[in-house]
Amino acid sequence: MYVAMLLFYMGMLLLNSLLVNSLRNPVGTVYLSPQLYAKLRPQMDSDNYSADNAILAIWKHSYKDGVWRPCIKSSSQGVPQSNGYVWVEANGGLNQQRTSICNAVAVAGYLNATLLIPSLRFHSIWRDPSQFDEIYDEQFFMESLERNVRIVKYPPDYIMERFDYNLSNVFNFKIKAWASIRYYRDTVLPKLLEEKIIRISPFANRLSFNAPADVQRLRCLANYEALRFSDPIQTLGESLVSRMKKHSANNNGKFISVHLRFEEDMVAFSCCVYDGGEQEKKDMNAAREKGWRGKFTRPGRVISPGANRLDGKCPLTPLEVGLMLRGMGFGKSTSIYLASGKIYDSERHMAPLLEMFPLLQTKDTLASPIELSLFESYSSRMAALDYIVCLHSEVFVITQGGNFPQFLLGHRRYLYGGHGRSIRPDKRKLAQILGNPSFGWESFKRQMRAMLALSDDKGMEIKRPRDSIYSFPCPDCMCKGTSNANSKASATSSSSSSKM
Repeated sequence: MYVAMLLFYMGMLLLNSLLVNSLRNPVGTVYLSPQLYAKLRPQMDSDNYSADNAILAIWKHSYKDGVWRPCIKSSSQGVPQSNGYVWVEANGGLNQQRTSICNAVAVAGYLNATLLIPSLRFHSIWRDPSQFDEIYDEQFFMESLERNVRIVKYPPDYIMERFDYNLSNVFNFKIKAWASIRYYRDTVLPKLLEEKIIRISPFANRLSFNAPADVQRLRCLANYEALRFSDPIQTLGESLVSRMKKHSANNNGKFISVHLRFEEDMVAFSCCVYDGGEQEKKDMNAAREKGWRGKFTRPGRVISPGANRLDGKCPLTPLEVGLMLRGMGFGKSTSIYLASGKIYDSERHMAPLLEMFPLLQTKDTLASPIELSLFESYSSRMAALDYIVCLHSEVFVITQGGNFPQFLLGHRRYLYGGHGRSIRPDKRKLAQILGNPSFGWESFKRQMRAMLALSDDKGMEIKRPRDSIYSFPCPDCMCKGTSNANSKASATSSSSSSKM
């Protein structure tokens, strides 16, 4: 009886321990992707499915809702007399600044104001001092909008003299985020008429996505027609696209681009835990303190890595991206362009992705050190190179949110008939799958193919009132085509001849 009771007690302890661990670490809360990869790799490598041809026929539902074409109307009347000058400081990274520039064009046009070429505000994280004409073709920008918005580089002397030739002395409006266009009419315009010049700093996201048609038209013109990268960026970007197509000759020049957000600061900010042990913990704590002093250590701050992972907030690792794409049907001979900053612990994290996709390229492998020397110290210019290559890829893969993928989603839709051939995985579901090493290869493939089909279905989406026009150009910037065949040809022609 004693032995029986002892065994029963020990069994209850073991069961209780298993239940506690199960509750403590539900499936999806722990980074187990390396274990899943180790299990699936032999089956993955021996699979005889025709993965090499997947990129040529991966999309089944494209164009099912018809094809759209760009139809932004430029003004035929020219610009009215100016009410004064508007100067904005665009803050954030490359694409947050792009939002500011396009919104500034829309606000200036709505107020019948003259827009000063926006200043690009130095950001403590991006740390790029580049100004407008170093990233964009300034002359092309001004000429493309001249019949819609008056744009100049500097205000006249009689205005500069009032402020001791220092624009920072100009009255600065502090405008709340997502302000309505009515606010600009009722509050900003009277001050503009009084002062003849106003400053808005910072200006990112200071205009509501929901705006009248005339305001949306100006946003469309600025983003899709007037903003073109400067000649040095454009020239090298086009060369990288050409080189990627040569590397993809086995797939008729078609390649995948992947936007990977696994830089040290991104991993640190996410507060997610991977498999780097004490060294990773030390690195992440140091990065958080360097970039966001005290933000993550203040009293009462609770960090829940497992909850973040379950909620789909953890940046995908290179290994996880590789597993997902192989499961979706892309094989070893698929060419991939990786758009990214410096990958955290790159040698260790990139090894499995290169095993799965040995034809992977980056701007560093496609371009020579001499070619990159003009750009490598400037994060926005490097991001612009990635933008150009991703824009012209057959498939664009999003692994984390942010302004970069959102702008590319819209721009690709604009160029390719309204259909952005992009993969946007359900990261909550992906966390559950990648956190379950019991998956077999066949069941894993079924899950990934279903996720791909969902991305395919969402390739064509119409803008809702609160959506960004920079992600959803239909119907504000595009019109539905009357003939699928003609529209497809038009979209293809537009994409091949476009310059960014």
